[in-house]
Amino acid sequence: MHLRITPIVLLLLLALTSCEDNDMMSVIDTPTTYAFEREGESTVSFSGQTTRIAMATELVNGMLDFDATTESLLEMYANQTASGEDANPYADSDLNASTKSVKSKVAASNDFFSANTAEAAVIKAEIASWIEAQVTEVYPNRNQFADVGVAGQIADGSEARYVNAKGLEYNQAVAKSLIGALMVDQICNNYLSPLVLDAGENISNNDNNIVEEGTVYTTMEHKWDEAYGYLFGASTDVSDPLATLGEDSFLNKYLSRVDEDGDFTGIAEDIFNAFKLGRAAIVAGDYTVRDEQATILKEKLATVIASRTVYYLKQGKLALANNDFGGGFHNLSEGFGFLYSLRFLRQPGSDLPYFTRNDVDGFINQMSAGNGFWDITAETLDTISEQIAAKFDFTLAQAGE
Repeated sequence: MHLRITPIVLLLLLALTSCEDNDMMSVIDTPTTYAFEREGESTVSFSGQTTRIAMATELVNGMLDFDATTESLLEMYANQTASGEDANPYADSDLNASTKSVKSKVAASNDFFSANTAEAAVIKAEIASWIEAQVTEVYPNRNQFADVGVAGQIADGSEARYVNAKGLEYNQAVAKSLIGALMVDQICNNYLSPLVLDAGENISNNDNNIVEEGTVYTTMEHKWDEAYGYLFGASTDVSDPLATLGEDSFLNKYLSRVDEDGDFTGIAEDIFNAFKLGRAAIVAGDYTVRDEQATILKEKLATVIASRTVYYLKQGKLALANNDFGGGFHNLSEGFGFLYSLRFLRQPGSDLPYFTRNDVDGFINQMSAGNGFWDITAETLDTISEQIAAKFDFTLAQAGE
């Protein structure tokens, strides 16, 4: 006996299938906080990310400790390479005991750098060169007033800034570059990548609740949590971080700054919700929803970095127009670091960056040409800002306020 499927029966079957699919989608129950448990124990773990945020914080702060040495600062960056008195450079003894490292995770994502180790090495070395130059160029001139072609200190209101001969604050260059090269690259191009989330037996293990040895979480759950940790790992309450947003000096801080801008209000909540729903989708085994949330995260985090880049270039331009060189150089130094971070922004739904290495090198070269910030023009800053904003759904006016 053969069952004849008429067009009407087929439509009914399709409708029932659609309803079943919708029912499956609805079982994903997104929690109000980033809290997930298995058998009464939390499955959320990202201690390595919290450690690296703390290491990066001590490094950037240490660059303004004029008793620091090149060796001690580079040890804060690389960890476990120095000996003697430089072997334990951190004030936090737990960091000295850690085997983690900032440098090892700089430009180290699976998608962007696993097959591009030469560029990764260049990026790691560039950041190290700024750390070293702070000691060799700026430290000796810390009591001298900066001038064209002369490193030293420059007043920014009641605060002294310490710049190189071109007006750049190396500590700001390092801090803001790490936001892209460490935090964003690891989040968007590594831990949220399907090649990482779905590696090996991750899907079948997650489907069957097979956890990593000695833990209560699956590998896929852990990878997603590690992405979350690079943004919220230093929060007082990591399960509800929006209540105290801005608690570190890196991505978390600038997410807060962007969210406070009326043109971008709600972006922090959008990002937090995407992290929660993506994690809940992993628990439910719905990898389509998981990947949709990863796409949202890549888009929103790119907007954070790009809009802050334009903001600091505009603020620097405005300060220089008022002959406020200290304030102008400080803003441009932050903008310089954010420009460097553009290299790590990932176009949603694509394996491509928003900006190539050549794009970013072009921006940096324009900022550094001649006497650098001392003679940079408003036209140059506007041109760079326009090229950045053109790739996003915000205007120069929206990002620059």
